[in-house]
Amino acid sequence: MKSTTREQKLQKLIEMEHMLGEIQDLDVLLEKILGEARRIVNADAGSIYVVEDDNLKIKHAQNDSQVRKLPAGSKLPYAAFSFPITKKSIAGYCVVSGEAVNIPDCYNIPKEMPYSFNSGSDLTTGYKTVSMICIPLKMANGRILGVIQIINALNKNNEPVPFDEDAQLYLTHFAGNATQALEHAYLTSNMIKRMQRMAQYRDPKETFQHVERVSSFSLEIYDRWALNNNIPPEEQMKFRDNLKIAAKCHDFGKIGVSDVILKKSSPRLTEDERDVMKGHTCVGALLFTEPESALDVMCRDVTLRHHEWFDGGPKGYPGKLDFTKYEPGDPVPQAQPLHGEEIPLSARIVALADVFDALSHKRAYKSAWSVEDSFSEIENLSGTQFDPEIVKAFMQVKDRIEAINAAWETQETSGE
Repeated sequence: MKSTTREQKLQKLIEMEHMLGEIQDLDVLLEKILGEARRIVNADAGSIYVVEDDNLKIKHAQNDSQVRKLPAGSKLPYAAFSFPITKKSIAGYCVVSGEAVNIPDCYNIPKEMPYSFNSGSDLTTGYKTVSMICIPLKMANGRILGVIQIINALNKNNEPVPFDEDAQLYLTHFAGNATQALEHAYLTSNMIKRMQRMAQYRDPKETFQHVERVSSFSLEIYDRWALNNNIPPEEQMKFRDNLKIAAKCHDFGKIGVSDVILKKSSPRLTEDERDVMKGHTCVGALLFTEPESALDVMCRDVTLRHHEWFDGGPKGYPGKLDFTKYEPGDPVPQAQPLHGEEIPLSARIVALADVFDALSHKRAYKSAWSVEDSFSEIENLSGTQFDPEIVKAFMQVKDRIEAINAAWETQETSGE
């Protein structure tokens, strides 16, 4: 019977690994790896970390017991911290040794072990960590990309128990194959980062931090919108995977705008210059013509439509024109604006995320607004510039948006 169950689980592992191979965005993949790893061994909680220089940085944390205490649809507080890779921490030891660490009781680790359990999180949340297993995400060449830390295996009565040998076998097998998917996602991530850097070289205002924040905001907004609209999990996974990448591409079209206009800070742009600047939407879409995937289609939609206004007002652009005939450097001609759901969902989401970030951060032509004033302005523009349903979802995840904003502010201040 146990052999049959083991074969069934191994078959399920193969199916999961195929699914992971279809995910393109690194963060979305890491989150999915953590969730699937927990599901394999029926674990209550866990975290996933990535190696960044000499530190481990948390990317995602999950805890079913804690989530059940929250209002429906809410997430755990956004986590953003890192710590040095040393043998003193359990996850750090896992990286240094390159081996799995299986701890039956975190509060009774033998004194001869070089690592110890940090109970700070338990004390803060009231959660009780009992069992823990850490598995390194190791590439074929030996390089370790990160660590999966799985907490509290549950028995049939939902009581925490140690992870048995089978659990360690499943997780080790899963981590090995998940790393292959991670390697592919890193390649995609690095390609997007190179394109971001190219856009930033052209337009210094288009910083890496801005692009990453817009991408993270967009994902939080979509997750809540999807919950509000009962989007099936499989459809949601595919959309959020594409959205996380497409949002990073929203201003790639600025590479086709002249430096004279891009880097002009004072006086403000003339009407003719603004019409040329509007062309960045068309140039961006031209980068993704003849799309070969759903991701290409969404990237095209986001680059082309993230400045449309939901009410179809004249401030939105570029409108109903044939962008394939646009010549970079030309002014964008007047065209009938798009209205409402004519604007792709992805573009409606990124439009809001982009404006919120622009409002709440300093630009060459303006000071930063306070976060509260920025939220208020988004609410004021509901139904005109922004889709009311998207604004509703945005306000429902206000705490997550604020936490993401604060985490990036901390990184910029510390110089990370």
